[in-house]
Amino acid sequence: MSYPFQVLPKRLFVCLFWLAVPLASWATDEDVDKKSGPATQTLEPSSQESAVAPAAPLFLPASLGLEQAVEKALEGNPGLAKMRARASAMAAVPSQVGSLPDPRLNLGAMNVPTDTFDLDQENMTQMQVGLSQMFPFPGKLGLKEAAAKHESLAAAADVEETRLGLIRNVKKTWWQLYFLDRALEITNRNQELLRQFVDIARTKYKVGQGLQQDVLLAQVELSKLLDKELELNGMRRTQEAWLNALMNRPTSEALRLPDEVKIDLPPVPTEVAMHALADGERPLLAARQQKVDAARKRLKLARKNYLPDFMLGASYGNRQGYNPNGTNRADFASVMFSMTLPLYAWRKQRMGVVQRTNELTNRELALRYSWEKVQAEISQANADYTQSRDQVELFENGIIPQARQTVDSMLAGYQVNKVDFLNLVRSQITLFKYETLYWKAVSAANQALAKLDAAVGKEMLHEYSN
Repeated sequence: MSYPFQVLPKRLFVCLFWLAVPLASWATDEDVDKKSGPATQTLEPSSQESAVAPAAPLFLPASLGLEQAVEKALEGNPGLAKMRARASAMAAVPSQVGSLPDPRLNLGAMNVPTDTFDLDQENMTQMQVGLSQMFPFPGKLGLKEAAAKHESLAAAADVEETRLGLIRNVKKTWWQLYFLDRALEITNRNQELLRQFVDIARTKYKVGQGLQQDVLLAQVELSKLLDKELELNGMRRTQEAWLNALMNRPTSEALRLPDEVKIDLPPVPTEVAMHALADGERPLLAARQQKVDAARKRLKLARKNYLPDFMLGASYGNRQGYNPNGTNRADFASVMFSMTLPLYAWRKQRMGVVQRTNELTNRELALRYSWEKVQAEISQANADYTQSRDQVELFENGIIPQARQTVDSMLAGYQVNKVDFLNLVRSQITLFKYETLYWKAVSAANQALAKLDAAVGKEMLHEYSN
Protein backbone atom coordinates (compact mmCIF):
# COMPACT_ATOMS: atom_id res chain seq x y z
CA MET A 1 0.00 0.00 0.00
CA SER A 2 1.21 3.50 -0.76
CA TYR A 3 -0.36 6.91 -0.91
CA PRO A 4 0.89 9.84 -3.03
CA PHE A 5 0.72 12.45 -0.30
CA GLN A 6 3.21 14.66 -2.13
CA VAL A 7 0.94 15.34 -5.13
CA LEU A 8 -1.35 17.85 -3.46
CA PRO A 9 1.32 20.07 -1.86
CA LYS A 10 3.13 20.50 -5.19
CA ARG A 11 -0.08 21.48 -6.97
CA LEU A 12 -0.99 23.74 -4.07
CA PHE A 13 2.37 25.49 -4.21
CA VAL A 14 1.86 26.25 -7.91
CA CYS A 15 -1.63 27.61 -7.36
CA LEU A 16 -0.52 29.74 -4.45
CA PHE A 17 2.41 31.06 -6.46
CA TRP A 18 0.24 32.23 -9.36
CA LEU A 19 -2.20 33.71 -6.88
CA ALA A 20 0.54 35.61 -5.11
CA VAL A 21 2.20 37.11 -8.21
CA PRO A 22 -0.61 39.46 -9.30
CA LEU A 23 -1.40 40.39 -5.73
CA ALA A 24 2.21 41.29 -5.09
CA SER A 25 2.31 43.47 -8.22
CA TRP A 26 -0.70 45.46 -6.95
CA ALA A 27 0.95 46.26 -3.64
CA THR A 28 2.78 49.58 -4.23
CA ASP A 29 5.33 51.12 -1.95
CA GLU A 30 2.78 53.72 -0.96
CA ASP A 31 0.27 51.05 0.10
CA VAL A 32 2.90 49.40 2.18
CA ASP A 33 3.80 52.67 3.89
CA LYS A 34 0.15 53.29 4.73
CA LYS A 35 -0.23 49.91 6.32
CA SER A 36 3.08 49.84 8.17
CA GLY A 37 1.83 51.36 11.41
CA PRO A 38 1.66 49.69 14.82
CA ALA A 39 -1.57 47.89 13.92
CA THR A 40 0.24 45.79 11.31
CA GLN A 41 3.52 45.13 13.06
CA THR A 42 2.30 41.68 14.06
CA LEU A 43 2.17 40.73 10.40
CA GLU A 44 5.93 40.45 10.10
CA PRO A 45 7.30 36.92 9.88
CA SER A 46 7.60 35.41 13.33
CA SER A 47 10.98 34.22 14.56
CA GLN A 48 9.21 30.99 15.55
CA GLU A 49 9.16 29.88 11.93
CA SER A 50 12.79 28.83 12.19
CA ALA A 51 12.95 28.15 15.89
CA VAL A 52 12.94 24.39 15.53
CA ALA A 53 14.67 24.04 12.20
CA PRO A 54 17.27 21.34 12.80
CA ALA A 55 20.88 21.90 11.86
CA ALA A 56 22.07 19.93 8.87
CA PRO A 57 23.93 16.84 10.10
CA LEU A 58 27.56 16.42 9.19
CA PHE A 59 26.83 12.91 7.93
CA LEU A 60 23.85 10.63 7.63
CA PRO A 61 23.93 7.25 9.39
CA ALA A 62 23.26 4.18 7.31
CA SER A 63 19.60 3.35 6.83
CA LEU A 64 18.38 0.79 9.38
CA GLY A 65 15.74 -1.56 7.98
CA LEU A 66 13.40 -3.63 10.12
CA GLU A 67 15.09 -6.97 9.43
CA GLN A 68 18.50 -5.43 10.08
CA ALA A 69 17.31 -4.04 13.43
CA VAL A 70 15.97 -7.46 14.45
CA GLU A 71 19.21 -9.16 13.42
CA LYS A 72 21.36 -6.73 15.40
CA ALA A 73 19.16 -7.12 18.47
CA LEU A 74 19.35 -10.91 18.35
CA GLU A 75 23.13 -10.70 18.06
CA GLY A 76 23.85 -8.22 20.81
CA ASN A 77 20.97 -8.01 23.29
CA PRO A 78 22.37 -8.82 26.78
CA GLY A 79 19.00 -9.97 28.12
CA LEU A 80 18.80 -12.69 25.48
CA ALA A 81 22.45 -13.64 26.07
CA LYS A 82 21.71 -13.94 29.79
CA MET A 83 18.85 -16.36 29.15
CA ARG A 84 21.01 -18.44 26.83
CA ALA A 85 23.72 -18.70 29.49
CA ARG A 86 21.10 -19.76 32.04
CA ALA A 87 19.78 -22.45 29.70
CA SER A 88 23.31 -23.75 29.09
CA ALA A 89 23.86 -23.97 32.83
CA MET A 90 20.57 -25.81 33.34
CA ALA A 91 21.44 -28.28 30.59
CA ALA A 92 24.48 -29.38 32.60
CA VAL A 93 22.41 -30.35 35.66
CA PRO A 94 20.66 -33.63 34.66
CA SER A 95 23.80 -35.71 34.26
CA GLN A 96 25.03 -34.51 37.64
CA VAL A 97 21.93 -35.32 39.67
CA GLY A 98 21.39 -38.60 37.80
CA SER A 99 24.80 -39.99 38.71
CA LEU A 100 25.66 -42.11 41.72
CA PRO A 101 27.34 -40.36 44.65
CA ASP A 102 31.11 -40.55 44.53
CA PRO A 103 32.47 -43.70 46.24
CA ARG A 104 34.43 -43.34 49.45
CA LEU A 105 38.00 -44.53 49.99
CA ASN A 106 38.75 -45.47 53.58
CA LEU A 107 42.29 -45.72 55.01
CA GLY A 108 42.91 -46.62 58.59
CA ALA A 109 45.26 -48.04 61.21
CA MET A 110 43.29 -50.41 63.41
CA ASN A 111 44.11 -51.50 67.00
CA VAL A 112 47.57 -49.92 67.17
CA PRO A 113 49.07 -50.27 70.70
CA THR A 114 49.69 -46.90 72.22
CA ASP A 115 52.59 -47.98 74.43
CA THR A 116 54.96 -48.86 71.58
CA PHE A 117 53.04 -48.14 68.35
CA ASP A 118 54.57 -51.38 67.14
CA LEU A 119 52.52 -52.76 64.25
CA ASP A 120 53.45 -56.42 64.88
CA GLN A 121 53.05 -56.39 68.66
CA GLU A 122 49.34 -57.26 68.81
CA ASN A 123 47.41 -59.81 66.80
CA MET A 124 44.56 -57.43 65.92
CA THR A 125 46.72 -54.55 64.71
CA GLN A 126 46.19 -53.97 61.02
CA MET A 127 46.53 -51.35 58.29
CA GLN A 128 43.17 -51.16 56.55
CA VAL A 129 42.01 -49.88 53.17
CA GLY A 130 38.38 -49.93 52.06
CA LEU A 131 35.86 -48.69 49.50
CA SER A 132 32.18 -47.90 50.04
CA GLN A 133 29.41 -46.81 47.69
CA MET A 134 25.99 -45.33 48.43
CA PHE A 135 23.12 -46.65 46.28
CA PRO A 136 19.84 -44.70 46.35
CA PHE A 137 16.73 -46.85 46.16
CA PRO A 138 16.12 -47.91 42.54
CA GLY A 139 14.28 -45.20 40.61
CA LYS A 140 15.33 -42.23 42.71
CA LEU A 141 18.24 -41.19 40.51
CA GLY A 142 16.12 -41.57 37.40
CA LEU A 143 13.45 -39.29 38.84
CA LYS A 144 16.02 -36.69 39.84
CA GLU A 145 17.54 -36.72 36.37
CA ALA A 146 14.14 -36.57 34.69
CA ALA A 147 13.07 -33.59 36.81
CA ALA A 148 16.29 -31.75 36.02
CA LYS A 149 15.87 -32.56 32.32
CA HIS A 150 12.40 -31.02 32.33
CA GLU A 151 13.79 -27.93 34.06
CA SER A 152 16.51 -27.62 31.42
CA LEU A 153 13.93 -27.92 28.64
CA ALA A 154 11.88 -25.22 30.36
CA ALA A 155 14.95 -22.98 30.42
CA ALA A 156 15.50 -23.60 26.70
CA ALA A 157 11.86 -22.66 26.04
CA ASP A 158 12.37 -19.51 28.11
CA VAL A 159 15.19 -18.56 25.74
CA GLU A 160 12.85 -18.87 22.76
CA GLU A 161 10.17 -16.91 24.60
CA THR A 162 12.69 -14.17 25.32
CA ARG A 163 13.79 -14.18 21.67
CA LEU A 164 10.22 -13.79 20.44
CA GLY A 165 9.60 -11.03 22.96
CA LEU A 166 12.75 -9.24 21.83
CA ILE A 167 11.70 -9.45 18.17
CA ARG A 168 8.26 -8.13 19.11
CA ASN A 169 9.72 -5.18 21.01
CA VAL A 170 12.16 -4.33 18.23
CA LYS A 171 9.40 -4.40 15.62
CA LYS A 172 7.05 -2.32 17.76
CA THR A 173 9.73 0.28 18.48
CA TRP A 174 10.91 0.35 14.85
CA TRP A 175 7.40 0.90 13.52
CA GLN A 176 6.71 3.58 16.12
CA LEU A 177 9.90 5.31 15.04
CA TYR A 178 8.88 4.97 11.40
CA PHE A 179 5.52 6.59 12.17
CA LEU A 180 7.24 9.50 13.91
CA ASP A 181 9.48 10.01 10.87
CA ARG A 182 6.44 10.13 8.59
CA ALA A 183 4.62 12.46 11.00
CA LEU A 184 7.62 14.79 11.04
CA GLU A 185 7.78 14.70 7.26
CA ILE A 186 4.09 15.61 6.97
CA THR A 187 4.47 18.31 9.63
CA ASN A 188 7.41 19.92 7.84
CA ARG A 189 5.58 19.78 4.52
CA ASN A 190 2.53 21.46 6.03
CA GLN A 191 4.72 24.09 7.63
CA GLU A 192 5.87 25.08 4.17
CA LEU A 193 2.26 25.22 2.99
CA LEU A 194 1.23 27.42 5.90
CA ARG A 195 4.16 29.72 5.25
CA GLN A 196 2.79 30.08 1.75
CA PHE A 197 -0.63 30.79 3.25
CA VAL A 198 0.90 33.47 5.48
CA ASP A 199 2.57 35.13 2.48
CA ILE A 200 -0.63 35.04 0.41
CA ALA A 201 -2.76 36.36 3.27
CA ARG A 202 -0.25 39.13 3.95
CA THR A 203 -0.13 40.10 0.28
CA LYS A 204 -3.93 40.18 -0.03
CA TYR A 205 -4.12 42.26 3.12
CA LYS A 206 -1.64 44.78 1.75
CA VAL A 207 -3.68 45.30 -1.43
CA GLY A 208 -6.91 45.58 0.50
CA GLN A 209 -8.38 42.23 -0.56
CA GLY A 210 -7.79 40.35 2.68
CA LEU A 211 -8.21 40.63 6.42
CA GLN A 212 -5.61 40.96 9.11
CA GLN A 213 -7.23 38.08 10.99
CA ASP A 214 -6.40 35.79 8.05
CA VAL A 215 -2.72 36.52 8.51
CA LEU A 216 -2.94 36.03 12.26
CA LEU A 217 -4.85 32.78 11.79
CA ALA A 218 -2.22 31.40 9.43
CA GLN A 219 0.56 32.40 11.84
CA VAL A 220 -1.21 30.71 14.76
CA GLU A 221 -1.67 27.50 12.79
CA LEU A 222 1.98 27.63 11.76
CA SER A 223 3.02 28.05 15.39
CA LYS A 224 0.92 25.01 16.29
CA LEU A 225 2.79 22.96 13.71
CA LEU A 226 6.12 24.19 15.07
CA ASP A 227 5.01 23.08 18.53
CA LYS A 228 3.91 19.74 17.08
CA GLU A 229 7.34 19.32 15.53
CA LEU A 230 8.98 19.86 18.91
CA GLU A 231 6.70 17.22 20.44
CA LEU A 232 7.36 14.71 17.66
CA ASN A 233 11.12 15.23 17.87
CA GLY A 234 11.02 14.54 21.60
CA MET A 235 9.01 11.36 21.07
CA ARG A 236 11.40 10.30 18.32
CA ARG A 237 14.44 10.70 20.56
CA THR A 238 12.75 8.50 23.17
CA GLN A 239 11.94 5.71 20.70
CA GLU A 240 15.41 6.02 19.17
CA ALA A 241 16.98 5.48 22.59
CA TRP A 242 14.80 2.40 23.21
CA LEU A 243 15.66 0.87 19.85
CA ASN A 244 19.36 1.46 20.47
CA ALA A 245 19.06 -0.18 23.89
CA LEU A 246 17.37 -3.24 22.38
CA MET A 247 20.26 -3.52 19.90
CA ASN A 248 22.85 -3.01 22.69
CA ARG A 249 24.00 0.29 21.20
CA PRO A 250 24.66 3.64 22.88
CA THR A 251 21.26 5.22 23.45
CA SER A 252 22.45 8.54 22.02
CA GLU A 253 23.44 7.02 18.67
CA ALA A 254 21.52 8.53 15.75
CA LEU A 255 19.31 6.18 13.75
CA ARG A 256 17.95 6.73 10.26
CA LEU A 257 15.14 4.59 8.92
CA PRO A 258 14.32 4.09 5.24
CA ASP A 259 12.17 6.79 3.67
CA GLU A 260 9.91 4.20 2.08
CA VAL A 261 9.01 0.65 3.05
CA LYS A 262 6.62 -1.87 1.60
CA ILE A 263 3.31 -1.66 3.42
CA ASP A 264 1.94 -5.20 3.55
CA LEU A 265 -0.95 -5.98 5.87
CA PRO A 266 -1.81 -9.60 5.03
CA PRO A 267 -4.72 -11.64 6.32
CA VAL A 268 -4.09 -13.77 9.39
CA PRO A 269 -5.68 -17.05 10.57
CA THR A 270 -8.90 -17.01 12.51
CA GLU A 271 -8.71 -16.44 16.23
CA VAL A 272 -9.67 -20.06 16.93
CA ALA A 273 -6.94 -21.28 14.58
CA MET A 274 -4.38 -19.02 16.27
CA HIS A 275 -5.36 -20.39 19.68
CA ALA A 276 -4.80 -23.92 18.41
CA LEU A 277 -1.50 -22.91 16.83
CA ALA A 278 -0.32 -21.26 20.04
CA ASP A 279 -1.07 -24.43 22.00
CA GLY A 280 1.74 -26.17 20.15
CA GLU A 281 4.03 -23.27 19.26
CA ARG A 282 4.14 -20.77 22.12
CA PRO A 283 7.39 -21.27 24.07
CA LEU A 284 5.84 -19.84 27.23
CA LEU A 285 3.32 -22.68 27.33
CA ALA A 286 6.03 -25.23 26.57
CA ALA A 287 8.13 -23.89 29.44
CA ARG A 288 5.19 -24.01 31.85
CA GLN A 289 4.37 -27.58 30.78
CA GLN A 290 7.96 -28.68 31.32
CA LYS A 291 7.88 -27.18 34.80
CA VAL A 292 4.67 -29.10 35.53
CA ASP A 293 6.34 -32.32 34.37
CA ALA A 294 9.35 -31.57 36.56
CA ALA A 295 7.08 -31.04 39.57
CA ARG A 296 5.38 -34.38 38.91
CA LYS A 297 8.73 -36.16 38.88
CA ARG A 298 9.71 -34.49 42.14
CA LEU A 299 6.42 -35.55 43.72
CA LYS A 300 7.12 -39.15 42.74
CA LEU A 301 10.61 -38.79 44.16
CA ALA A 302 9.20 -37.43 47.43
CA ARG A 303 7.01 -40.52 47.74
CA LYS A 304 10.00 -42.76 47.03
CA ASN A 305 11.91 -41.08 49.83
CA TYR A 306 9.94 -43.27 52.24
CA LEU A 307 12.09 -46.12 50.90
CA PRO A 308 15.63 -46.63 52.23
CA ASP A 309 18.93 -45.97 50.52
CA PHE A 310 21.74 -48.52 50.70
CA MET A 311 25.46 -48.54 51.24
CA LEU A 312 27.86 -51.32 50.29
CA GLY A 313 31.48 -51.44 51.33
CA ALA A 314 34.53 -53.69 51.33
CA SER A 315 37.81 -53.38 53.20
CA TYR A 316 41.13 -55.20 53.45
CA GLY A 317 43.28 -55.26 56.58
CA ASN A 318 47.00 -56.08 56.46
CA ARG A 319 48.60 -57.56 59.62
CA GLN A 320 52.27 -57.81 60.40
CA GLY A 321 54.15 -60.16 62.66
CA TYR A 322 53.97 -63.90 63.34
CA ASN A 323 51.70 -66.32 65.05
CA PRO A 324 53.00 -68.35 68.06
CA ASN A 325 53.64 -71.26 65.73
CA GLY A 326 55.87 -69.06 63.57
CA THR A 327 53.54 -68.56 60.66
CA ASN A 328 52.68 -65.15 59.25
CA ARG A 329 49.58 -63.54 60.61
CA ALA A 330 46.67 -63.72 58.13
CA ASP A 331 45.16 -60.56 56.67
CA PHE A 332 41.48 -59.64 57.19
CA ALA A 333 38.81 -58.96 54.57
CA SER A 334 35.47 -57.32 55.41
CA VAL A 335 32.21 -56.66 53.56
CA MET A 336 29.66 -54.14 54.87
CA PHE A 337 26.05 -53.38 54.10
CA SER A 338 23.97 -50.55 55.59
CA MET A 339 20.69 -48.81 54.85
CA THR A 340 18.86 -45.71 55.96
CA LEU A 341 15.84 -46.04 58.23
CA PRO A 342 13.03 -43.47 57.70
CA LEU A 343 12.28 -43.26 61.41
CA TYR A 344 11.13 -39.64 61.18
CA ALA A 345 8.92 -40.04 58.13
CA TRP A 346 5.99 -38.30 59.79
CA ARG A 347 8.07 -35.10 60.06
CA LYS A 348 10.39 -35.40 57.11
CA GLN A 349 9.21 -37.57 54.22
CA ARG A 350 5.52 -36.82 54.81
CA MET A 351 6.11 -33.08 54.76
CA GLY A 352 8.25 -33.50 51.67
CA VAL A 353 5.26 -35.03 49.88
CA VAL A 354 3.08 -32.13 51.06
CA GLN A 355 5.64 -29.66 49.74
CA ARG A 356 5.92 -31.31 46.33
CA THR A 357 2.14 -31.66 46.04
CA ASN A 358 1.67 -27.94 46.57
CA GLU A 359 4.48 -27.16 44.15
CA LEU A 360 2.75 -29.26 41.50
CA THR A 361 -0.54 -27.47 42.13
CA ASN A 362 1.22 -24.12 41.85
CA ARG A 363 2.77 -25.00 38.52
CA GLU A 364 -0.44 -26.46 37.11
CA LEU A 365 -2.24 -23.23 37.98
CA ALA A 366 0.60 -21.22 36.45
CA LEU A 367 0.20 -23.21 33.23
CA ARG A 368 -3.54 -22.60 33.19
CA TYR A 369 -3.04 -18.88 33.87
CA SER A 370 -0.43 -18.62 31.13
CA TRP A 371 -2.77 -20.31 28.66
CA GLU A 372 -5.57 -17.88 29.49
CA LYS A 373 -3.12 -15.00 29.20
CA VAL A 374 -1.93 -16.21 25.79
CA GLN A 375 -5.52 -16.44 24.57
CA ALA A 376 -6.18 -12.89 25.78
CA GLU A 377 -3.00 -11.63 24.10
CA ILE A 378 -4.03 -13.22 20.81
CA SER A 379 -7.56 -11.83 21.01
CA GLN A 380 -6.37 -8.32 21.84
CA ALA A 381 -3.64 -8.27 19.19
CA ASN A 382 -6.02 -9.68 16.60
CA ALA A 383 -8.61 -7.01 17.40
CA ASP A 384 -5.97 -4.28 17.22
CA TYR A 385 -4.65 -5.60 13.92
CA THR A 386 -8.09 -5.90 12.34
CA GLN A 387 -9.07 -2.40 13.44
CA SER A 388 -5.82 -0.79 12.28
CA ARG A 389 -5.82 -2.62 8.95
CA ASP A 390 -9.41 -1.50 8.29
CA GLN A 391 -8.46 2.06 9.22
CA VAL A 392 -5.54 2.00 6.79
CA GLU A 393 -7.85 0.90 4.00
CA LEU A 394 -10.43 3.54 4.93
CA PHE A 395 -7.87 6.34 5.04
CA GLU A 396 -6.22 5.24 1.81
CA ASN A 397 -9.31 4.68 -0.29
CA GLY A 398 -11.83 7.03 1.28
CA ILE A 399 -10.97 9.71 3.79
CA ILE A 400 -7.70 11.05 2.39
CA PRO A 401 -8.80 11.25 -1.27
CA GLN A 402 -11.96 13.03 -0.10
CA ALA A 403 -9.97 15.42 2.08
CA ARG A 404 -7.62 16.12 -0.82
CA GLN A 405 -10.56 16.91 -3.09
CA THR A 406 -11.89 19.24 -0.40
CA VAL A 407 -8.62 21.15 -0.31
CA ASP A 408 -8.61 21.38 -4.12
CA SER A 409 -12.15 22.73 -4.06
CA MET A 410 -11.39 25.19 -1.27
CA LEU A 411 -8.31 26.45 -3.07
CA ALA A 412 -10.20 26.97 -6.31
CA GLY A 413 -12.92 28.86 -4.46
CA TYR A 414 -10.38 30.96 -2.58
CA GLN A 415 -8.75 32.06 -5.81
CA VAL A 416 -12.04 33.61 -6.95
CA ASN A 417 -12.96 34.92 -3.48
CA LYS A 418 -15.81 32.44 -2.99
CA VAL A 419 -14.20 30.66 -0.02
CA ASP A 420 -12.83 32.47 2.99
CA PHE A 421 -9.30 31.97 4.20
CA LEU A 422 -10.38 30.24 7.42
CA ASN A 423 -12.06 27.38 5.58
CA LEU A 424 -9.05 26.96 3.30
CA VAL A 425 -6.69 26.67 6.25
CA ARG A 426 -9.03 24.33 8.10
CA SER A 427 -9.29 22.02 5.09
CA GLN A 428 -5.50 21.80 4.83
CA ILE A 429 -5.12 21.18 8.58
CA THR A 430 -7.75 18.43 8.32
CA LEU A 431 -5.84 16.78 5.49
CA PHE A 432 -2.65 17.02 7.54
CA LYS A 433 -4.41 15.30 10.45
CA TYR A 434 -5.72 12.48 8.27
CA GLU A 435 -2.34 11.91 6.64
CA THR A 436 -0.77 11.61 10.08
CA LEU A 437 -3.51 9.26 11.26
CA TYR A 438 -2.96 7.11 8.18
CA TRP A 439 0.67 6.48 9.09
CA LYS A 440 -0.29 5.99 12.72
CA ALA A 441 -2.72 3.27 11.63
CA VAL A 442 -0.03 1.67 9.43
CA SER A 443 2.35 1.65 12.38
CA ALA A 444 -0.31 0.32 14.76
CA ALA A 445 -1.25 -2.49 12.35
CA ASN A 446 2.35 -3.64 12.00
CA GLN A 447 2.89 -3.42 15.75
CA ALA A 448 -0.23 -5.52 16.29
CA LEU A 449 1.06 -8.04 13.75
CA ALA A 450 4.34 -8.24 15.69
CA LYS A 451 2.38 -8.84 18.90
CA LEU A 452 0.35 -11.55 17.17
CA ASP A 453 3.50 -13.35 16.04
CA ALA A 454 4.89 -13.27 19.58
CA ALA A 455 1.58 -14.26 21.18
CA VAL A 456 1.14 -17.29 18.92
CA GLY A 457 4.84 -18.14 19.03
CA LYS A 458 5.22 -18.24 15.27
CA GLU A 459 6.98 -15.65 13.14
CA MET A 460 5.38 -14.74 9.82
CA LEU A 461 2.04 -15.88 11.17
CA HIS A 462 0.18 -14.71 8.07
CA GLU A 463 1.73 -17.58 6.11
CA TYR A 464 -0.65 -19.89 8.00
CA SER A 465 -3.76 -17.90 7.06
CA ASN A 466 -4.69 -20.33 4.31
